[in-house]
Amino acid sequence: MPFVGVDDSTHFVIKEAHDNNNNNNGRKMGGHHHHHDHHQTRMFVNGWNSYWLLEPPSKEKVSIMFKKASQMGLNVCRTWAFSDGPGPRSLQISPGVFNDKALQALDYVIVEARRYGIRLILSLVNDLNVFGGKAQYVKWAQEAGVNITSSADPFYEDSTIKGYYKDYVKAIITRKNSMSGVRYFEEPAIFAWELVNEPRCESNSSSFILQAWITEMSAYIKSLDQNHMVTVGLEGFYGMKAVEKSEVNPGEWASVLGTDFIHNSAVDGIDFASVHLYPDSWMPHANETEKLNFISKWMESHISDAEDILKKPVVFTEVGCPSDAKGEIYNRQSLFQTVYDIIYESAKEGKAGAGAMIWQLFVEDMDEYEDGFSLVAWNQPSIYRLIVKQSCRLQSIFWKRKSIRELDSNDPCYGHVS
Repeated sequence: MPFVGVDDSTHFVIKEAHDNNNNNNGRKMGGHHHHHDHHQTRMFVNGWNSYWLLEPPSKEKVSIMFKKASQMGLNVCRTWAFSDGPGPRSLQISPGVFNDKALQALDYVIVEARRYGIRLILSLVNDLNVFGGKAQYVKWAQEAGVNITSSADPFYEDSTIKGYYKDYVKAIITRKNSMSGVRYFEEPAIFAWELVNEPRCESNSSSFILQAWITEMSAYIKSLDQNHMVTVGLEGFYGMKAVEKSEVNPGEWASVLGTDFIHNSAVDGIDFASVHLYPDSWMPHANETEKLNFISKWMESHISDAEDILKKPVVFTEVGCPSDAKGEIYNRQSLFQTVYDIIYESAKEGKAGAGAMIWQLFVEDMDEYEDGFSLVAWNQPSIYRLIVKQSCRLQSIFWKRKSIRELDSNDPCYGHVS
């Protein structure tokens, strides 16, 4: 399995296997390269989230998820590489103290992903308090006698806490997989590192604190690992500086969260932009038409900014719709269809819209992990067909002279290519 990087435009590229040795020596795959390489193949993301992979009811669920995903043509999975604080399933029990069993579970996830041809976006900490999050880091610092406020925002500014985060990141990135013997920074099944899930720094609405943190931490990861890409983990809101973009946000509240899509994503150490999409959560009082209109405006704005300003790919790394959204014109089917169509049109035109990822996919008998947005795709035939169709039409952009007659009937794209 080759590594993936970004070329000198706004596209992901797969390096051919015989080029990987050069990348491991020259250490330049994790960013933009500015040279012509005949062995690069463009790649688009049709992916999904399964946050639960580190804590499944059984290992078998992980394998089933990857197998089913590969059968749908899905190629990238985003999951948590964090779980902080006391608890039997935590990855990091206290600063620098790790749970070997949980680390071995992460090893297994990586090995199984590679087995089924899936690449992983691994998120390194949560801004939210679930699974410990930045609040746990602040608590650790307070328990160590560091004089900070009770707010969670010191996570992005306090030097002790930043040290905790760097130590954790180093331990993960340099880890040697107990099953494969491959160090994480040399593992091609890892698509990218995500700095933090949905960062917000509300005490500093101008976003300079978060901006400095992103700059520092992306550079630190690059110092440890030049094979992999880095993304922030943003929701994609435009900040106070982007006055002309304020009407794109889902509400006025979104501009004062201490983040700024363009500013934060422009950092040199960030290889591609990340955006989330939750019309129901962000616009609970909007009608169905307003939600569908928002989806188009939100996506097209970010793709345009990624193309013209950032000159980087953008991936919509969380796209979620509640399972009870069953309106006539706005529902899970219409949300995914709209998102997929916009990504496909961008891909056909060679623009920066590089993919979308469903939040989130389950396998059967996992009710305890239900968050209101989850689905077992293969039990919903219309959604299943939609996912497969998107996988196939993105792949078909690069197929040369490939027709339905050349595809094996077991290929997920059989019947989807003309």
